[in-house]
Amino acid sequence: MSKAKTVFQCQSCGYSSPKWLGKCPDCGAWNSFSEERQSPKSLKSIVDGNSGPIPLSSVTGGNEKRVPVGIAELDRVLGGGLVKGAVILIGGDPGIGKSTIILQAISSIASLKGTVLYVSGEESPEQIKLRAERLSINSDRILLLPETVVEQILSVADKLKPAAIVVDSIQTVYTEELTSAPGSVGQIRESAAKMMFYAKRSGTPVFLIGHVTKEGAIAGPRVLEHLVDTVLYFEGDRGHPFRILRTVKNRFGSTNEIGVFEMTDSGLREISNPSELFLSERPLNTSGSTVIASIEGTRPVLVELQALVSPTTFGMPRRTSMGIDFNRLNLLIAVLEKKGGIHLGGMDVFINIVGGLKIVEPAADLGIIAAIVSSFRELPLDPQTFVFGEVGLSGEVRAVARGEARIKEAAKVGFKRAIVPAGNAERLKDNFGLTITGVRNIDEAIEHIGIL
Repeated sequence: MSKAKTVFQCQSCGYSSPKWLGKCPDCGAWNSFSEERQSPKSLKSIVDGNSGPIPLSSVTGGNEKRVPVGIAELDRVLGGGLVKGAVILIGGDPGIGKSTIILQAISSIASLKGTVLYVSGEESPEQIKLRAERLSINSDRILLLPETVVEQILSVADKLKPAAIVVDSIQTVYTEELTSAPGSVGQIRESAAKMMFYAKRSGTPVFLIGHVTKEGAIAGPRVLEHLVDTVLYFEGDRGHPFRILRTVKNRFGSTNEIGVFEMTDSGLREISNPSELFLSERPLNTSGSTVIASIEGTRPVLVELQALVSPTTFGMPRRTSMGIDFNRLNLLIAVLEKKGGIHLGGMDVFINIVGGLKIVEPAADLGIIAAIVSSFRELPLDPQTFVFGEVGLSGEVRAVARGEARIKEAAKVGFKRAIVPAGNAERLKDNFGLTITGVRNIDEAIEHIGIL
């Protein structure tokens, strides 16, 4: 009989080594190796029947049948609903709303599809009941299972054959085949793999809730994200009512899709028109404030971007960004100084995206430039004007994707004028009743926005 062997695994990426290493050769993390004892086990195929090669032309299907969850914003980030046998991983900071959105989702699934198994490794049934009462959820079809052994969980699932399974959280579940402690790299990986095998074999959708590290990534090996079909991240500030559910991986739909929710006393309330929400408290005729049109997945969203430029009191000026990449901000400040003649060497610059949204696309560049110049010169921007466009290192304004969709969304909200890249303005088929001004560089942009 084979004995258990000792290996050393990287807590960051899951890389295995027969000896301890100071630096992981795979991901480069320092002091990330811990000792794991692993028991040998036989692997079984998750594919029933003959697993040999088959011609692509003989494969039927291609369009996965989706089951709506019943929460429109959650269905959006999932790509239209649940797919049979899908494994969905949901991560986010503690208290951000992961368990709340899952409980609301399974309440809808239970009413539409049947029994849902809720596996809790952290909270007692009484604690879950308290949350359910706050959300006004009381269903006989939601079955609570306080269990952490994955073999026991799958045994119960085989008997119940539920419509969906929730594991809260995957870091508390462990398999008896390994001798390492729950929450270790090996346990997380093997437990998630067993849940994935069950989902594919039975066709039961599985939701896995995952903890996050202080850097904001899901705790455990990166292979955990590769195992699952969909990865969702909850974003937002605890002190802010808005929550963003973002898709970073989806084998059945588009990535970088977002769902917008508002945290209330009775749970998460979905926001069908986030543009109006993000602009609802926008101050008018205030310097340093502008509106940008961003694309999140398939959805155009208008958000307020604020800049504050003030003389520095330290030897080195501060650069702070919230919702915008810090390196991107430094690049745009350098372009403003070199190509726009705006000298910010003795000024602190602060940038904030209102509402807690994170903008990763370069279409926000022109808005950042406009807001910085507006704050620097203490001149407010036209409140009926919005901007978008990518700014290059030579100060040129480049066209971005889906310009017409951005303008259409702004027209619905009530804007009257748009400052856009000349490339986008030339390709427009409809201006949707707005005055469109195309610009080719940041000098033209500043002039047309009206802050000179």
